[in-house]
Amino acid sequence: MNNLNNEPAFPCGQDVTLNQYAPSSGMTLRDYFAAKAMAALISSAPNHGDIPHRNAAVDAYRYADEMLNIRT
Repeated sequence: MNNLNNEPAFPCGQDVTLNQYAPSSGMTLRDYFAAKAMAALISSAPNHGDIPHRNAAVDAYRYADEMLNIRT
């Protein structure tokens, strides 16, 4: 995964002190994709969320990484 795909999902604008775009501002696109994947995994599981939390988190980031890879 390259850094271009892990850009901020919701950038906050400019860094006032440097008068330039602040690339570290906001949630990363990877985290945003993982959050969406996590919601889908939990809601589609039997008993809505009856899955081990760590497994869901790992799977969510795997989905996020694949989504980022497809974007390139």
